Amino acid sequence: MKFKDKVVVITGATTGIGKATREYLTREGGIVFNLDIQKPAVDDTPGEFIRCDVRNKQEIKDSLAAVVAKENRIDMLFANAGIHLFATMEQTSDDELDNLIDINIKGTFHTVREVLPYMKAQRKGSIVLMGSDQTFTGKASSSVYGLTKGAIGQLTKSTAIDYAPFNIRVNCICPGTIDTPLLHKAVTHFSTVNSVDEAGVYESMNTIQPLGRIGQPEEIAAVVAFLLSDDNSFMTGSLVSADGGYICQ
Repeated sequence: MKFKDKVVVITGATTGIGKATREYLTREGGIVFNLDIQKPAVDDTPGEFIRCDVRNKQEIKDSLAAVVAKENRIDMLFANAGIHLFATMEQTSDDELDNLIDINIKGTFHTVREVLPYMKAQRKGSIVLMGSDQTFTGKASSSVYGLTKGAIGQLTKSTAIDYAPFNIRVNCICPGTIDTPLLHKAVTHFSTVNSVDEAGVYESMNTIQPLGRIGQPEEIAAVVAFLLSDDNSFMTGSLVSADGGYICQ
């Protein structure tokens, strides 16, 4: 098994892409820790759950310390936790702006910053950050979400340069539109704010993808697993699209 006995931390792994990745890596022998504010369902057992709100720096620090106390190391990190918002600038409240920045940017930054000393001591590590197709391109009604994902792209590249001497690789997965609870919540918000039918929103999302459909979490999990693994040992600082061809149009 490719990830046998590898210690992996995933933030936001209770649902969506994080959950699919947690399940994938566990099947491949990984020792996976899920740092999330929402506990998985009782019958959803792969991996170990640690309650952690990535908006809280101390909770991140304590959670990672707990992983190291139990396993003595952290081999891999998937900084996945994030939220979405369909809204123009005028439709975005100050609270929504702050929350997106606190989770998508600051949460990612603080998680990576806290894990780096452990990986430096090991002289090895692999990190994947959660980007988006909006790391590359703009979309309507997505100004603040796009802002946060553009920032993640730059954070990936600069961190990859800084920590390459320590044999720590940092890459970024950039999914397109994926069938997750996060997407469903965003579509409901967009439909309510703009008084449009949800079914029509989903149909438009399908038709604008060159592959003719939105993606599934398991498809992204497979790419994340590749980026975390030693199979891509000469990749760092890469922004990797997995978007059904959306940004190549």
